[in-house]
Amino acid sequence: MSATVFDRLHERLRTSGIAFTVLRHEPVYTSEQAAAVRGVHLASGAKALVLKVGEAFALVVVPADRKLDSKKARGALGSRSIRFATREEVEQLTGLQPGSIPPFGSLFGLPTWCDPALGASAAINFNAGDHAISVQMAYADYLTVERPSLTEVT
Repeated sequence: MSATVFDRLHERLRTSGIAFTVLRHEPVYTSEQAAAVRGVHLASGAKALVLKVGEAFALVVVPADRKLDSKKARGALGSRSIRFATREEVEQLTGLQPGSIPPFGSLFGLPTWCDPALGASAAINFNAGDHAISVQMAYADYLTVERPSLTEVT
């Protein structure tokens, strides 16, 4: 049996010596639902967006209380064409449903870009490969483990 995305993420964090908390909860499908069930501020949510940037795909992470600014993203990511991946593309690339993707493009062979506004929260929260499993960890530790490219896209 192959390891789930949650299992792979859990192992990566554990072997990196990173402190993190796992929360199992009712399934959530919006950032607002997730913040409520976690008992945290919406801004601490690390929303992972799969985008098609030119001819390639990338994972772009933004605070859950913000929206992607397409014009800023095109400039920051150096592409004239950017669009959200379709549900089918997301499933093909990650094996996951939209909304359950952790902010670790490296788990899927995708480059990861992160809006630095996420750093306004000392701790970040995100779904971990399942709508009913969340992880909380320090933003600084996220940067250490994932090493995303930081650029303003919101």
